[in-house]
Amino acid sequence: MSPSTHGLVVVDKPAGPTSHDVVARLRKAYGQRRVGHAGTLDPDATGVLLVGLGRATRLLRYLQGDDKEYRGEVTFGVATSTLDASGDEVERTDMPVTREQVEAAAAGFVGAQNQVPPMVSAVKVGGRRLYELARMGETAEVAPRRVRIDELAVEAFEPGPHPQATIRVVCSSGTYIRSLAADIGTALDGCAHLSALRRLRVGSFTLDDARVLDDIEASPDDSVLAPVDMMRDLPRLDLDADQARDVTSGIAFPDEDLAGDAAGPFALVGPDGDLLAVYERRRAALRPAVVLAPVEAD
Repeated sequence: MSPSTHGLVVVDKPAGPTSHDVVARLRKAYGQRRVGHAGTLDPDATGVLLVGLGRATRLLRYLQGDDKEYRGEVTFGVATSTLDASGDEVERTDMPVTREQVEAAAAGFVGAQNQVPPMVSAVKVGGRRLYELARMGETAEVAPRRVRIDELAVEAFEPGPHPQATIRVVCSSGTYIRSLAADIGTALDGCAHLSALRRLRVGSFTLDDARVLDDIEASPDDSVLAPVDMMRDLPRLDLDADQARDVTSGIAFPDEDLAGDAAGPFALVGPDGDLLAVYERRRAALRPAVVLAPVEAD
């Protein structure tokens, strides 16, 4: 195993550790400190967590905004302080809603909308993260954020005084599923919380790409996707040898020379198939946003 591994590890995060705990374990597994993640998962949540290694951590910003897919369990008639199962119960009432009622309420949340982040989120207000304020027993006025829910389906339903619905959600980055669960409860004139959550997908990276931590630690090198695979959701521009030399020097290109009408950003790939850089359109040219230094420079 190289101490200078560069690429992406798709982790199937277990319930319990924080996303930072996962990063700490991978720092040890790969013997390097330059490790980061895109898209935090709460400790109780499981599923796809994208972790970058080495120079590839600079590419994580291109994964942050990807759409995401979740499967969650919503329990009705029970509210918690954190809007999920980790919090203290603050309300309990019989709420024998039907599947049809839940489906009708859920349909009203499909599309673009404003959503208020929960007090236990990492959103900053006045320079402090909301979860830090919550730990001190403080509250803050939180501005709603624009999010988008593309799909919201009820996959299973268990009736009773506190019914449970299994939902599948496809949404924009920045959407809080725990807030969505609570909002569905409110829309049904009651309360609800998110009792379980599993992230199924980030962009094109699914659970089929993911590996559990024990398997990653047992065979670290076999768990790394190359930077070119990490940027597989970006438009790809294949370069000749001369263009590749220019890119490694950070030279800009007139946009019509390479990209035509595509919006970008673009993954620029050398003749050997390696990712050289990510370029973006700026002032009628393609200019470097991230240039990956040659491996020999390490």
